[in-house]
Amino acid sequence: MLNNYTARYIKIRSGYMGQLVEWPEVVTEGKTLEECREMLKDALREMVLAYRQQNKEIPPGNALFEQIAVEV
Repeated sequence: MLNNYTARYIKIRSGYMGQLVEWPEVVTEGKTLEECREMLKDALREMVLAYRQQNKEIPPGNALFEQIAVEV
């Protein structure tokens, strides 16, 4: 089964931090956005394996992510 997850990237001093919206425990950092993206994919694969080994339910993906503008 193929699940899609929503990644959120934040620019930090050392590069980028990546985290999954639907599965906040999956988080990583990379020097570049591309490196962070690859590391996040790897972290997701490892988390799926760990959850399966522990017979835990894997969080569903496909979150809807939307930006809302507000004047400040």
